[in-house]
Amino acid sequence: MELEVKLQAFEGPLDLLLHLIEKNKVDIYDIPIVEITEQYLDYVSKMPKDDLDLASEFLVMAATLIDIKSRMLLPKEIDENGEEIDPRAELVEKLIEYKMYKYAAVELRDMQVYAGKSMYKQPTVPEEVSKYEPPVNLDSLLADVDLNKLNDIFQMVLKRQVDKIDPVRSKFGKIEMEEVSLPDKISYVSTTVKKRKKCKFKQLLEEAHSKVEVIVSFLAILELIKVGEIEVRQDATFGEIYIDSIE
Repeated sequence: MELEVKLQAFEGPLDLLLHLIEKNKVDIYDIPIVEITEQYLDYVSKMPKDDLDLASEFLVMAATLIDIKSRMLLPKEIDENGEEIDPRAELVEKLIEYKMYKYAAVELRDMQVYAGKSMYKQPTVPEEVSKYEPPVNLDSLLADVDLNKLNDIFQMVLKRQVDKIDPVRSKFGKIEMEEVSLPDKISYVSTTVKKRKKCKFKQLLEEAHSKVEVIVSFLAILELIKVGEIEVRQDATFGEIYIDSIE
């Protein structure tokens, strides 16, 4: 019984070379030409010789590989710029170009398959809507408009916005009402003086966070003096003013 060997079908010699490169997991820019040539010739020797046109293409590529292999055994060739000429460069360019077209063909095939599974809805736009024409033709309206004109219009709009700003009122700050209650401040001053026994008038005012709070604090001290809860004394002229609690 004869042994039948079933070989994978390739679309051409470049397809076979690309298969061998991917199978051996080598860099396409640095092809081990000796190993790839041996594998290629081994495959070609097992190919059926029925189709002479197809077989001739593989034989031409085999001759090319053998030529590259022999050139790599010779001393390096130098080009006009003094750089080494790689005998594999032309073959690498063809392989990369073939690989790009092959991947593009796969993408187009997938798009065709997906398109065959798509369902489209027939247009159901009312006749009145389909016949509608916009009152202004934007293409003709903007026919003479370029980037310079658009920039001029943009700068003009910005200038109008600046002209609308009042130069005086725009510098006004925001007036906010401070929540400072006189009864709360009276309670705070009374508690603070009783706790400290002896408190400086200046110290109470310095604890305020705003002018309004200073004024309210001063009014609170006057009110407590009026009702007889505290007394104010000054031991010397221009000296420190002290606030004492009246038990």
